[in-house]
Amino acid sequence: MTTTTFGVDGMTCAHCVQHVTTELQAIPGVSDVAVDLVVGGSSQVTVTSEAPLADEAVAAAVDEAGYALTPRRSLL
Repeated sequence: MTTTTFGVDGMTCAHCVQHVTTELQAIPGVSDVAVDLVVGGSSQVTVTSEAPLADEAVAAAVDEAGYALTPRRSLL
């Protein structure tokens, strides 16, 4: 199992959380999705899957729900 946390911008309510959760659960291999809703900020979405997921697949699912992944920051 692999657990990865992503930032998602634009979610404001439980309805938003449900849309994102539904789209992410549709990705093959995803077994769990947990969302820490931050209204007005970047919500933390933790995805548990059988194997690591491609960032592109996660971004496409979040986009389909109507939201956007927060750009990852590189540590120097």
